[in-house]
Amino acid sequence: MATLPNVVLDLPNRPENVLPVREALTGIAAATGLDPADLSDIRTAATEACNNVVLHAYAGEQGSMEVEIGAGHGFLAVVVRDHGVGMPPELPAGGEETGIGLPVIRALARHVEFREPPGGGTEVRMEFAAPGSRDLSSAAASKQPGASSDGEAALYEQSANHGSSATVTIAPAGLARAVLPRVLTVFAARSHFTTDRVSDAVMLADAIVAHGAGAIAGSSLRVSLRAAPRSLAIEVGPLEPGRAHELVAESDVQGLGAIVGKLTDGHEVLARGSHDVLALRLQDPRR
Repeated sequence: MATLPNVVLDLPNRPENVLPVREALTGIAAATGLDPADLSDIRTAATEACNNVVLHAYAGEQGSMEVEIGAGHGFLAVVVRDHGVGMPPELPAGGEETGIGLPVIRALARHVEFREPPGGGTEVRMEFAAPGSRDLSSAAASKQPGASSDGEAALYEQSANHGSSATVTIAPAGLARAVLPRVLTVFAARSHFTTDRVSDAVMLADAIVAHGAGAIAGSSLRVSLRAAPRSLAIEVGPLEPGRAHELVAESDVQGLGAIVGKLTDGHEVLARGSHDVLALRLQDPRR
């Protein structure tokens, strides 16, 4: 399970935040040729691990849920991590653990490992057989997801502390084509957008991934999302200085012109350390 993660999600431990994890797994499966039956098992095990964080990790309080997904030749690795109360020092091998999902995880994964991450909590590392899955780790090796300057880290940490928020880091950046629209759809629906406005959000995601690769500083794309009723805030980075404006101007999809300017209700370029971040706002006041 040494493969580098291709997708990293940082979310609050709320029940509704299990769905973006499942959608990210679906995107990985589409990009790597994963068999639907294997995807079903992986999604089930990952859901159980995330539910453990939601229900048990923070004793009813809010905390972070970190998920890493990495594809290798013939296998998929998923790590679910919290920084809460942690699991017992010795996990039972039998029925005593029934009710918190561990038997399901052990039954579906070919290898499971439980660790205590730095600072405390629980890290569940799962490896699944995925015949035919392509290895994406070499493309992501130049810059592992999660790496950022202090200024960028503070920006995304602030977003992830909000209950209806997420930070998604994807490498290689081209993988975002399969992952980002799915995750963005979840948050647009959470904002109670109409069907038309959800479609606009998906088209915006398509424009970002189609034209953002040349603007990204490094090999990974990091997107923060914050949902509120009838409103969705999106921040895209890290971008090379000056390239965010080009991304806006060149964001054509299906011959429709500069999509970012047409579909958003506001956009601005923010300086974060040595890089830029493109901040977008979508609203749907219709009822």
